Amino acid sequence: MSWGTELWDQFDNLEKHTQWGIDVLEKYIKFVKERTEIELSYAKQLRNLSKKYQPKKNSKEEEEYRYTSTRAFLATLNEMNDYAGQHEVISENMTSLITAELTRYVQELKQERKSHFHDGRKAQQHIETCWKQLEASKRRFERDCKEADRAQQYFEKMDADINVTKADVEKARQQAQLRHQMAEDSKAEYSSTLQKFNSEQHEHYYTHIPNIFQKIQEMEERRIVRIGESMKTFAEVDRQVIPIIGKCLDEITKAAESVDHKNDSQMVIEAFKSGFEPPGDVDFEDFTQPMKRTVSESSLSNSRGDGKSEPKFGSKSKGKLWPFIKKNKLMSLLTSPHQPPPPPPASPSAVPNGPQSPKQQKEPLSHRFNEFMTSKPKIHCFRSLKRGLSLKLGAGPEDFSNLPPEQRRKKLQQKVDELNRDIQKEMDSRDALTKMKDVYIKNPQMGDAASVDHRLAELGQNIEKLRLEVQKFEGWLAEVEGRLPARSEQSRRQSGVYEAQNASGVNSCAQDRESSPDGSYTEEQSQETEMKVPATDFDDEFDDEEPLPTIGTCKALYTFEGQNEGTISVAEGEMLYVIEEDKGDGWTRIRRNEDEEGYVPTSYVEVYLDKNAKDVHKPLQKISE
Repeated sequence: MSWGTELWDQFDNLEKHTQWGIDVLEKYIKFVKERTEIELSYAKQLRNLSKKYQPKKNSKEEEEYRYTSTRAFLATLNEMNDYAGQHEVISENMTSLITAELTRYVQELKQERKSHFHDGRKAQQHIETCWKQLEASKRRFERDCKEADRAQQYFEKMDADINVTKADVEKARQQAQLRHQMAEDSKAEYSSTLQKFNSEQHEHYYTHIPNIFQKIQEMEERRIVRIGESMKTFAEVDRQVIPIIGKCLDEITKAAESVDHKNDSQMVIEAFKSGFEPPGDVDFEDFTQPMKRTVSESSLSNSRGDGKSEPKFGSKSKGKLWPFIKKNKLMSLLTSPHQPPPPPPASPSAVPNGPQSPKQQKEPLSHRFNEFMTSKPKIHCFRSLKRGLSLKLGAGPEDFSNLPPEQRRKKLQQKVDELNRDIQKEMDSRDALTKMKDVYIKNPQMGDAASVDHRLAELGQNIEKLRLEVQKFEGWLAEVEGRLPARSEQSRRQSGVYEAQNASGVNSCAQDRESSPDGSYTEEQSQETEMKVPATDFDDEFDDEEPLPTIGTCKALYTFEGQNEGTISVAEGEMLYVIEEDKGDGWTRIRRNEDEEGYVPTSYVEVYLDKNAKDVHKPLQKISE
């Protein structure tokens, strides 16, 4: 099967077919190029997706990736990044092995096709020229034969005419002979040209054209084989990355199987465990005995002014109910109103008895406790506010005394480990410099040995400072571990009684106040640094606490009937002590005497702040406007 023998007369059709083959090849190149662009785009989108969900460095989000579930998710993100890399490999290999190779091959193919068809056209032109020569020779032979016939006829006519002279007859005879000779010459030339043309034509159709068409056929077959190989390479490029992609998927599966819910639960305990003991039982208080009680103190307060023995909120034998907060703070949180205050009356005379306090159904004591446990600590003075802001910005005590015992122990241990790593780095640097100095001493041409002495001295000083820091933090760590109860093998962090390690670092609002008003341990979950509010030493019993100091006085502008829990009744014109300013909720905490204090609407009183007004026993008189 050969195009030269079977398609000897289909020169034009073969030219169109080979051009179509090149067009198909170029179309396939375009297809592969678009596939590589898709792979690159897909890889880029996968990388962006992986980067989008990566934890931000030095952020709280990064700390959340210590759990097995989040670590598995992080491993998935990393594997997706590698997965995207394999798609980039696909794009690169297709570009280099298919697109670039086929593009170069198409250019070579076009040049080869052009050369073959140029040879075919040249052979075609040659046979056409031979045919034209044959035709010309044939026409000349035909013309000479006709001329010879006419000359012969003229000679015969002249010879038969008796009136024609002998000279004219001889002349006609010579002319006829000449024409016959010319016809014979044309005949010989025509015969020669015909033989030559037949030979050229036979060579053209049986040698030149078959050879040219055979080359064109081979060229076309190579094109077909090449596009088939490219399609095979197209599949092999994908197949080559399948094992690596499979490994990525296996790693994702392995990461998913590493998720341990028990371990994550234990890590939550380690992250948030305070080390405190649960509160003891609440003692029964007998309300059948006559006693002077105010609305603001509820069932948890004790009367201090009458000198009578009252049941205590908690005892030493039962343990402290809230070892990390003072009684006054507890009373403030348990008894403060939980709804907006009433607006002031339009005119005092229009409302004789004043507005009613918020109609609020009394909540069970357990609800108050739950709300206290989930509420943020209030800052009751400017010094506490300043201290709270500094802690929020990260300027906490160096010994982490603002943290609960268990959390403090963890922070100290982390600090000791970090310092030990720094010491190791400094020692490695010192050893390297020492070796360099020895080299300089043995080979002075390489450098001055004295040039590293200053750096060695600095490293020695740094190591000594770091060791002192380690000793300091290890001392604090030993102190904390000595205060914590014995830990079992299963869990080394059980609850214990917490005593503050750095009481001098925490300021109180007043001299006669022992604890910070924001003495509870809470963690504010936000994008900022966690705020740890410090607490100072506390006594074993709440009855030894001093009342909140006064920060000023106030004058009642309207009469207020405090009927709800946590409020206090005031009369118009009455002067009272202010013990807590409005925190933005519309209520001000005031005191009438040692046993009577509570909240009134801020809009019902006129406040006069005076930091020196601390005498809680000084009586006040009612002043009418």
